[in-house]
Amino acid sequence: MLPDLSIRQLEYLVAVDEAPTWARAAASVGVSPSALSQGLAELERRLGVSLFDRESRRRQLRPSAQPVVAHARQVLGLAADLARWADRIKRGAAGRVRIGMIDVAAIVHFPDTLQAFRAANPGIDVLIRVAPSGALLKLLAAGSLDVAVCVTPPRALPGIETRVLRTEVLAVYAPPGRAIGAPSTWGPWVLFPAGSHTRTVVFTELRRLGAPLDVVAESHQPDVLREMVRFGAGWTVLPSSQAEDGPRGLEHGRALTTRQLVVATRASAVRDPAVDLFVEQLQPRRSARAVRRGRPPTSR
Repeated sequence: MLPDLSIRQLEYLVAVDEAPTWARAAASVGVSPSALSQGLAELERRLGVSLFDRESRRRQLRPSAQPVVAHARQVLGLAADLARWADRIKRGAAGRVRIGMIDVAAIVHFPDTLQAFRAANPGIDVLIRVAPSGALLKLLAAGSLDVAVCVTPPRALPGIETRVLRTEVLAVYAPPGRAIGAPSTWGPWVLFPAGSHTRTVVFTELRRLGAPLDVVAESHQPDVLREMVRFGAGWTVLPSSQAEDGPRGLEHGRALTTRQLVVATRASAVRDPAVDLFVEQLQPRRSARAVRRGRPPTSR
């Protein structure tokens, strides 16, 4: 027999996983800490599995509970899809598309697609959020986004489908006056933060080449990393489309590896025609601007 779980209990579980404190988790779902505790105790009882360690003053989710948390996010996302579909049917609304994109997708590769979609579909509400890949995929799984354009995740995510849109060149850039010689002479580095999908791709290749891995600064913003390189704080690895663009672009990058940009959606979601239409228009059909900015780096 399947356990009789409620959407509310699953919402409590996700809130505790995301919030820094028990009180903040309770506030985020609009209940008292004691009500939150009672709801989660009932969830454990119905599952027949302990999800929390009670050794410390504040209960902590056990690592073994993460499959339950991932399932909870997936269920909440699908339930939210169903609720929005029912609301659109009742109101006769044309639809709404909540789009998440990493910065290079929104600014370099797909601004023309976004503009054309909004112009051709004035009855569709288009909401755009720009954030790193990990954050976008988390929002997508939770049902807060309908579609995300991001870097391929390092592993498959439960309930998420991805489709490759394009491959980007990642290149090494040295401070002014420094030649890009043997990998053993590279660094120190200014890079995307630890844990980011691109940082994982970059470190895998640098480690394979035997390059030093000393990181002295981090930022999610490519423009910040470019400026750090320009004033000599360190070396970087960036998509050539961002590193070399504009009057303050970096020069003489050497191709290191590639990363793939994908469009991600929730698997088995109630299909929204507006979302499907947008995803279709994202499929490779490169604009002149994207071609110009996506040129491969030079090498010396």
